[in-house]
Amino acid sequence: MSSVALLCRNCLKLSSLSSWRQANVRATLPTITTTSAAAPIRLLHSSKAVIRLQQYPSQRVRLYQTFRVMDTPPHVFRGVVDRFKGVTVDSQEEALAGNAQFQEKLEKSLAFWTTNANRAIWFRVHKPQASWVPILTDSGFDFHHTRNGAVIMYRWLPTHESSNLPHYAHTLLGVGGLVVNDQQQVLVVSDRYAMIPNSWKLPGGYVEPRENFIDAAIREVQEETGICTTFQSVICLRHTHGGNFGCSDIYMVISLKPLNLDFQRCEREIMRVQWMPVEEFLQHPQVHETNRHFMRTYLDYQQRGLTLTCRQGVHQILKKEFNLYFIDEAKDGSEANQVPG
Repeated sequence: MSSVALLCRNCLKLSSLSSWRQANVRATLPTITTTSAAAPIRLLHSSKAVIRLQQYPSQRVRLYQTFRVMDTPPHVFRGVVDRFKGVTVDSQEEALAGNAQFQEKLEKSLAFWTTNANRAIWFRVHKPQASWVPILTDSGFDFHHTRNGAVIMYRWLPTHESSNLPHYAHTLLGVGGLVVNDQQQVLVVSDRYAMIPNSWKLPGGYVEPRENFIDAAIREVQEETGICTTFQSVICLRHTHGGNFGCSDIYMVISLKPLNLDFQRCEREIMRVQWMPVEEFLQHPQVHETNRHFMRTYLDYQQRGLTLTCRQGVHQILKKEFNLYFIDEAKDGSEANQVPG
């Protein structure tokens, strides 16, 4: 079955899709606008009808997890408690004379937390307090994950319920920029350290912490090729397992419109960069079939007047920013600048 036929089989008709989105996605938009004092919606990255960012006062945006300082006696670590009755202790917040004092305070704290029916106990141990680690392991703590300069350890206290603590982040996020110019040429690169030497692929790379997919794609394309771009549409996702560090991997392909045509190649990572005619890309022996599928999907979206666009909002309850991706009709620049009522 061709990719077009497969997409037609698996996708709703545009009219049905529009009806569903009006009844569901647009019905959720009031939950995005949490205050009448919000600034006007504005566009991000493109003159297309792509991303409209609702600007909110910064004090209304908070992290998903909320903590409060725990009221404890002096002989117990003064950690912070979360909504699941877990306690987090940061080694940098504790002033102790040595390991003997730490072990004594740890034993008293564990007794207090057990009586208090606390559940998960977390210790964020920084390098200067690394000698705490063997004491914690001897006291039943295990390793959960590490961050730059710190290791996070935990112990599950309840004996009447099994631990339901989440695993640490286990999926890597990558992006590829599908950049097509007005001459129907696609931007391609050949990596210096490619698994398949001399192969052609889309420019791209990993998403940085707290970076949006679209921002990552624009940044990676510019870093590798010198081409500045604006967002047009998400094309598709590829999900695999067994990647770097044993993680799963999600690769998002994003259509971008070029703002310039002259290259400035990243010599550290890229051997070659060029504008390749789309028809040649679809037939080139050094282009992987998956990349050809990305291009066929892009062309199919264009033919059917579809775009997978993105809108940013703030959760009504959590006050947490989020990006909402949904299928829409492609719009020209004049329509893009009209803010929906």
